[in-house]
Amino acid sequence: MDEKLEQMKQTYMDIPIPAELDFIVNQAINQHRKKPRTNLKWMTAIAAAAIVFVAGLNTSPAFAHSLADMPVVGKLIKVLTFREYLYDDGTHQAKVEVPIITNLENKVLEESLNTKYLEESRKLYTDFMIDIEKMKASGLEGHLGVDSGYIVKTDNDQIFAVGRYVVNTAASSSTTFQYDTIDKKNQLLITLPSLFKDEGYVQVISDYIKAQMKQRMKEDPTKIYWVEGVPNAVKFYFSSIKKNQSFYINKDGKLVIVFQKYEVTPGYMGTPEFIIPTNLLVDQLSTHAYLLPE
Repeated sequence: MDEKLEQMKQTYMDIPIPAELDFIVNQAINQHRKKPRTNLKWMTAIAAAAIVFVAGLNTSPAFAHSLADMPVVGKLIKVLTFREYLYDDGTHQAKVEVPIITNLENKVLEESLNTKYLEESRKLYTDFMIDIEKMKASGLEGHLGVDSGYIVKTDNDQIFAVGRYVVNTAASSSTTFQYDTIDKKNQLLITLPSLFKDEGYVQVISDYIKAQMKQRMKEDPTKIYWVEGVPNAVKFYFSSIKKNQSFYINKDGKLVIVFQKYEVTPGYMGTPEFIIPTNLLVDQLSTHAYLLPE
């Protein structure tokens, strides 16, 4: 089985980056230098190129053959590295891993997720290269970096949750995490609102998180959260999660709410997470299939 997976991975890596896309990217950079207000045109060109590339993958005999030959036991959902975009000139570094999900029975969902991952990764790398060219054209110097990859947070009989992270580095660094949580039995993408009957969950979860922030700071003075009722230097206070706040369901069947770097804390706190007790959500849930009681 390992040999088959290695062969499949090698097939992925051997698929060449289309020369047409490189030409379009370079052309976009040149246009940007000449006409600073043509952002819409070069973004459209790049997006079109990414769509062409997706179509090429879907019609690649080598790619299709590798998927067909992959040994599958019980239709195990997998996430693999489709490709890596790498760049390093000593001052600027990029490493962008493109994930691909396989073995979903819901091929519409699988195709949608993989297209999203490919287009977002391609855009991330393209924007990075354009930023480098803009810096050089302006005579600016400084370190610039981007690191993007993925991690599987949950993989059990019911839930498959994969997180994609992006770390941008310039004068300082910023980190974002986005999660996709899949119901493996029903082949559905789970959204935060879909877990609940109505929007009442927003207040319930927000109140719990605010209490937890204060408790964590009380227990550990090195921790800082920008929460209502606690003075801080930035004059910003967390009051409520978003309706579509980043989240995943962990291996214990608990809802985990995720915040981005600098969203509710100073940068050194990273990307804070809060596990929400299911017993607080029982009256709000639209289904009891995912979140397990204590």
